[in-house]
Amino acid sequence: MFVQEEKIFAGKVLRLHVCASDGAEWLEEATEDTSVEKLKERCLKHCAHGSLEDPKSVTHHKLIHAASERVLSDTKTLLEENVQDEDVLLLIKKRAPAPLPKMADVSAEEKKKQEQKAPDRDAIFRATANLPSYDMDRAVVQTNVRDFQTELRKILVSLIEVAQKLLALNPDAVELFKKANAMLDEDEDGRVDEAALRQLTEMGFPESRAVKALRLNHMSVPQAMEWLIEHAEDPTIDTPLPGPALQGEAGAEAAPAAAAGTSAEGEEDRDELTEIFKKIRRKREFRADARAVVSLMEMGFDEKEVIDALRVSNNQQSAACEWLLGDRRPSPEELDKGIDPDSPLFQAILDNPVVQLGLTNPKTLLAFEDMLESPLNSTQWMNDPETGPVMLQISRIFQTLNRT
Repeated sequence: MFVQEEKIFAGKVLRLHVCASDGAEWLEEATEDTSVEKLKERCLKHCAHGSLEDPKSVTHHKLIHAASERVLSDTKTLLEENVQDEDVLLLIKKRAPAPLPKMADVSAEEKKKQEQKAPDRDAIFRATANLPSYDMDRAVVQTNVRDFQTELRKILVSLIEVAQKLLALNPDAVELFKKANAMLDEDEDGRVDEAALRQLTEMGFPESRAVKALRLNHMSVPQAMEWLIEHAEDPTIDTPLPGPALQGEAGAEAAPAAAAGTSAEGEEDRDELTEIFKKIRRKREFRADARAVVSLMEMGFDEKEVIDALRVSNNQQSAACEWLLGDRRPSPEELDKGIDPDSPLFQAILDNPVVQLGLTNPKTLLAFEDMLESPLNSTQWMNDPETGPVMLQISRIFQTLNRT
């Protein structure tokens, strides 16, 4: 008997359960070497009762392996797709692709987008060409609208010079500046930031050590904490700082010696004033935040650049980083420059009676010095009954002239 070659070498026959989307189920037999596309045609003929009305019907359907939830590829065989005997296949119609938009619809959509689009520079100029022009340059306006905190430093530098000259003309100048120096000592040695102290004590540091660390580090919690850790084994860590009382005793001992030289009293007074000025400035010397210095130097900046940036930005690390990456304005040298003495702003400030009276008070000089190195303390001095009125007048004069 003659047997076809295909029958002799045919693969294993698989009995497959096929389920259609309309709920029909049947058993389909196919060999392992049958392609998925051929099997799909047979399944569709079964659904269509033996004929395919639409030639594209095969491409619009897909077979899914139910157990693995895989879509079977039309170009592969059942063996290549690892279809086993008694497996369940799902015959599903593919989703029809979304119809392409008509040209009219595309034009309408593009027109809508163009209408919602913001006008460009040329369109603005065309639309405003017939409007009357005003004598106003945006660049000039932006430059003139200065920030009070930025200009305050220049104002303070100039007012400190004026206050020193006024106080030096006073017959009791030496005593006044001794009083100012004592107030500065009291400010540094007697007052402690309660919030900063609470932070350190909550970390477990003894209160006396925390107070000492804060005084030595200008009430900076990070620097005080580093100091406490570095000096934890220092035998003198609990030794109290010299207070105003000790300094007062030293001043009392020096008083008889100063009285002995009556012939050079005027020159000694001037020298003593100079030394007190230096001492006040030295106590307000800028100290960069150690952690901020390390962090910024790790970015590749030079130490001197980092310290300059922190000084300009008042120890604010993020602002210092922006300064280093930007145009570096203002420069550190500009921080020590005062305002133009002939400017209308400075003249208006000096003509104010409240400011004139305040400049004769040593405490005002101290407030100015403190705000130079610690601008965040401006709020404290604004609320002070002696220095607050002076700061308020300076602010009002600045805002008035800045608007005009």
